Amino acid sequence: MNDCIQDVYDTIIDRRDNPSENSYTRYLFDKGIDKILKKVGEETSEVLIAAKNGNNHDTVGEIADLTYHLLVLMAQQGIKPQDVADVLNERHKTSGNLKRFNKTDKNT
Repeated sequence: MNDCIQDVYDTIIDRRDNPSENSYTRYLFDKGIDKILKKVGEETSEVLIAAKNGNNHDTVGEIADLTYHLLVLMAQQGIKPQDVADVLNERHKTSGNLKRFNKTDKNT
């Protein structure tokens, strides 16, 4: 999966750096951060609705859409997939976080 994420990210970077007509990715970069954030928000809501409806096929599709838009956001902000992987790998090494999590998360 890491290769797939990196491949999509690389394509996003290419579309950003080498504008082409009819590129949705380029359109997002041209519209700027507000449009990118709006799409991330919309896709997040669609993931939640699909999951609530219990349709895994729709949920997977919406997660893919959200992942794409998050990768666009990452590219816009100069964040690489490896940056996220490094944080996840570090967190994966840690266990026993429930007590600390419960102390810091008062909303759930």
